[in-house]
Amino acid sequence: MTDRITVEELAELMKKCAGATVSPEELRREGTVFEALGVDSLGLLGIVGELENRYGTPMPPDAERSKTPGQFLDLVNSALMTGA
Repeated sequence: MTDRITVEELAELMKKCAGATVSPEELRREGTVFEALGVDSLGLLGIVGELENRYGTPMPPDAERSKTPGQFLDLVNSALMTGA
């Protein structure tokens, strides 16, 4: 298990926790926002909860308020690296 969440993993989590089917390519696109992908704050909260359960590490409180996939991954990955 790695201590970094990839764009591919985020796409899987979005489908599982938020019901949004999105390709990793869409997540990599500059300027993509969660809202446009059909993921709201509740969906992000579900993803954060899943990650906390999976890694046993609390995620930053700002993670569920992220506007973009890149911002979310930066926050979550930095928490995983410091929490490891």
